Amino acid sequence: MKKALVSVTGVDKPGIIAKVSTALYDLNVNVLEISQTILDGYFTMLMIVDVTAATVPFADISARLNQVGAELGEAVNIQRADIFDAMHRI
Repeated sequence: MKKALVSVTGVDKPGIIAKVSTALYDLNVNVLEISQTILDGYFTMLMIVDVTAATVPFADISARLNQVGAELGEAVNIQRADIFDAMHRI
């Protein structure tokens, strides 16, 4: 399994989870875990996803999520879990 972390931050508004999840679905990326909260009107979400069966390369997933972020006015980023883990290892 190839895991990745998707983060979303910005001003809260309806449809953020739906649009990000739909984009992932369209790319055959499976959402494994999701955590979201609203802090003083700001939306934050972290998703752990499985990109093993994705229909496009990782760079294209990132580009699509950046496009969704631009459409929403949110910051949407994806990072491979193995790279994230390596960066935060002591």
